[in-house]
Amino acid sequence: MARRIDPATLDMQERVVTINRVAKVVKGGRTFRFSALVVVGDENGHVGAGMGKATEIPDAIRKGIENAKKNMITVPIIGTTIPHEVIGKHCAGEVLIKPATEGTGVIAGGSARAVLELAGIRDVRSKSLRSNNSRNVVYATLQGLASLDNSEGVAKRRGISVDQVYKGKTDETINA
Repeated sequence: MARRIDPATLDMQERVVTINRVAKVVKGGRTFRFSALVVVGDENGHVGAGMGKATEIPDAIRKGIENAKKNMITVPIIGTTIPHEVIGKHCAGEVLIKPATEGTGVIAGGSARAVLELAGIRDVRSKSLRSNNSRNVVYATLQGLASLDNSEGVAKRRGISVDQVYKGKTDETINA
């Protein structure tokens, strides 16, 4: 089971991805509410996303931030990029995330860019393969980042040393 991350110990930054006005038709007319999709992260391997809904925009953003802090994940980062290529899926959203060499920057669309930057990944390439819905892209990106595994995790799962994973190569020679 994954270890819970305490957001109070981290220096968190928030980014609002989208704000939508939603309407409910009732007997007296329409009642409007706002839903906000918010991403939070410490730019050091911890990131989360959440939705908030309220009658006022600031309340919706506050609720989204609280929800995002409850749904934080830890992302394995090697240098300034991710360990390997991954495809994240959520509902109809599908996002391809590929590692990139140092100096490439974050090449990603708006929704995926917010997640990747707040996770602390500096060099990565990303492509939304299916749905361009902001919510699906954000959650698909989070799912992809959560499924990443570093060399220590692979070695532990296989019951071998890290050197045997790469047949004598270390992380420094792989990234060079």
